[in-house]
Order: sequence, then C-alpha cells, then structure tokens
Amino acid sequence: MSVQIDPRFPNAVELFNEGSWYEAHDAFEELWHETAGPERRLLQGILQIAVAHVHLDRGNRRGATILLGEGVGRLSSASAGDLGLDLPTARNQARLRLEALQQDEDPDLLPVPELRDHI
Repeated sequence: MSVQIDPRFPNAVELFNEGSWYEAHDAFEELWHETAGPERRLLQGILQIAVAHVHLDRGNRRGATILLGEGVGRLSSASAGDLGLDLPTARNQARLRLEALQQDEDPDLLPVPELRDHI
C-alpha cells in the first residue's frame, strides 16, 4: 500500500511546505516507521531535509549541512511522480542550499525546498 493514500501524508506535505520543519519531520518520521520498500528511502530523505532546516533555524550550520547532504543523497534516485510529488525539484532546491552552506554562503538567499504535486 502506498504512503500516498495515508490520510497523514498530505498533512505532512503541508507542514513541510509551510516551513513547519519540526512538525513536518515528526509527521514524515511517523509515516517512515510504518513504510517499507523504495518509499521508505524517499520519506527518510524528505524528513532529513526538514530536520536540516530545524538546524538552520537554530544556527547549527554543520548539522544542517550534514542532514541536507544525507537528504539529497536519499532523494538522488527520485523521479518526478514518486510519492505523487515533484521530488527532483525539491532535491535540487535542497542541493543548492547545501552547496551554499558548503561554500560558507547564506542559504536563506535561495528558495526553500517545496513538495509540489507532480503534474
């Protein structure tokens, strides 16, 4: 059974897109614990990107860098339409913020990752 049909999934996506990073992490982690297969890896990537932004909000650039890297890596195999979302765009947005951190630049000058529906 796909996580997409779980009624908690759209709420988790909404929290992520609102920038409610801590709450989004919790929501995706709950789903992640109950999911198997390829969707599990994708959910973990999303929740790592969310928690990376918690670290950014708290000024922990090192923690944000590590978790953005792990999240981008877990989404590396994502295709448009996985989980019904445009995950490649979200992955690229996260990657750009990761690169900004790695170059000691301000990631807040770049768009935050968004989980948009795949059209």
